[in-house]
Amino acid sequence: MNIGFVVNDVATEKSTYTTTRLAMAATQLGHEALLTGTGDFSYAPDGTLSVRAHGTAARNYRSLDRYLADVQKPRSARQVPIQDFDVVMLRNDPADDAKERPWASTAAVAFGRLFAANGVLVVNDPLTLAGALSKAYFQHFPDVVRPRTLISRDQQMISEFIDEMNGKAVLKPLQGSGGKGVFVVDRKEAPNRNQIVEAIARDGYVVAQEYLPEAKDGDVRMMLMNGTPLQVGGKYAAFRRRTASGEVRSNMSAGGTAEAVRVTEEMLYLAEVVRPKLIADGLFLVGLDMVGDKLMEINVFSPGGLGSCLRLYGKDFAAAVIQDLERKLRVRSHYTEDLCNARLATI
Repeated sequence: MNIGFVVNDVATEKSTYTTTRLAMAATQLGHEALLTGTGDFSYAPDGTLSVRAHGTAARNYRSLDRYLADVQKPRSARQVPIQDFDVVMLRNDPADDAKERPWASTAAVAFGRLFAANGVLVVNDPLTLAGALSKAYFQHFPDVVRPRTLISRDQQMISEFIDEMNGKAVLKPLQGSGGKGVFVVDRKEAPNRNQIVEAIARDGYVVAQEYLPEAKDGDVRMMLMNGTPLQVGGKYAAFRRRTASGEVRSNMSAGGTAEAVRVTEEMLYLAEVVRPKLIADGLFLVGLDMVGDKLMEINVFSPGGLGSCLRLYGKDFAAAVIQDLERKLRVRSHYTEDLCNARLATI
């Protein structure tokens, strides 16, 4: 199996990223894994598609640092026709490119649609990702799993919503990820409320969300594959993200720490409620961020944490993801007609 991983920029990838772990797991399983950036696509006048991709022929890596160092060497790059790929995983984070490289935010989705049209299995499904470029996508999931939310740029409406929430709410930008620009406001911040809203609104819409008291203990990240909680050897790919001292965000990029967590029936119920839409939308691998009995976010672009899960539970979840892609290709080989990309992505 030839598998491509689309990232923001190969040169800025880190060995701690889940994408690096997935790519190395693929090489260890005997596949060809290639990394390509959102600026590395080419569409020739004759209609052929190709990517400038980086990879390595070695198969016996044990160190993520060594693996990525070899992949990032200039001599590892070559131009690869898209028809050479069996699977492409879109693992870039559009929010990381929004300010410095706004053209790159939608490039992977646009080219991903072309790849799928050429018979390559693309996960997550690019048609759905095109509609998930903002947090508004989250509002399409059932009310029962979501905290009360207002999306607006109107200061008066936002202020009234916060008052309805007993003066305490979470404010964040509609676009973005990694906990960037997230504020918890309460009555103490009332004199500065408008300034906070203005600061967020400079880049677009503001999401005002009900504050959940359980958030003081961080949140739980649970990985779902094919709409089902990812398990290996009876262990779930889930962990609690504790906030760093003085932080309101539990994101690992904001200094949060990962702890083992007991997966409860409540968590499994949340996963069950969102499962039908995840499957219908062709979302192969996602991360659910849970607080109490609510979902705070569904990460559909580049959910991470498989390294933390390996450390906490001693299970290789990355290999399980690659093996499931192998299974999908075997299933497709039994059909004479084409399966639509979204259907195959979560079959």
